[in-house]
Amino acid sequence: VQLQASGGGLVQAGGSLRLSCAASRSTFSIYNMGWFRQAPGKEREFVAAISWSGGSTYYADSVKGRFTISRDNAKNTVFLQMNSLKPEDTAVYYCAATYNGLGYRVSEAGYDYWGQGTLVTVSS
Repeated sequence: VQLQASGGGLVQAGGSLRLSCAASRSTFSIYNMGWFRQAPGKEREFVAAISWSGGSTYYADSVKGRFTISRDNAKNTVFLQMNSLKPEDTAVYYCAATYNGLGYRVSEAGYDYWGQGTLVTVSS
């Protein structure tokens, strides 16, 4: 499956952005999905994940209560709503998909397909 992330941009601290990740395959609904981010000079880190049905969601502690992951299987798209953004949220955000379970959801190795990334810059 091919993944195309979009929605990044420049926003002031306290603002909001909504990222989208569109999948090329009609079998999108069988994939568990995740969002990761990589800040300059840092390793890629887990942000959020959602099960194939949308019934289960998981978040990194750093974004819990501010970010919301959701999906629309009819549109083959997963979203990341980001509110109360902070300068430390500045990073390239990547979406990822796996047809396996989410037992390794916080690890890059737990995903089979990756999008190209979209840049989010939060100014102070």
